Amino acid sequence: MINTSGKIIAVDFDGTIVEHAYPKIGKEMLFAFATLKALELKGHRLILWTFRQEKELDDAVDFCRRHSIHFYAVNENYPGETKEGNYSRKINADIFIDDRNIGGFIGWDAIWQMLHPEGSDFFYQLKNEEAHHNGRKRKKGKWSLFW
Repeated sequence: MINTSGKIIAVDFDGTIVEHAYPKIGKEMLFAFATLKALELKGHRLILWTFRQEKELDDAVDFCRRHSIHFYAVNENYPGETKEGNYSRKINADIFIDDRNIGGFIGWDAIWQMLHPEGSDFFYQLKNEEAHHNGRKRKKGKWSLFW
């Protein structure tokens, strides 16, 4: 088992969190937000790592915020990273979640199992909660399942 406690995880947006529809925002990938929230609760730092810029990037960040996901950083290694000196667009992360992996996107349930196989019961509760709420609007920022 891989030691995954407190890792920095870079997550792509189009094709990973949502279906491809660039420059629009596609439909949520199955269990994307439940898994991301669970990873946050496990102490991981999430970085949104995407090709999107300017308005399209703002739209993606806002979309995630409406689903209670707040990234540690967006297209940078830490909040407020300056683009001076030795700045690199390359993100320094422990784990990258992207639909362009060899073999393509494996799905959020498989990602959870790889990162936290000991917590499968917790994840299945999240999936059930997500399915239960599917089609009904959640109150902003409210997750009824967590602790």
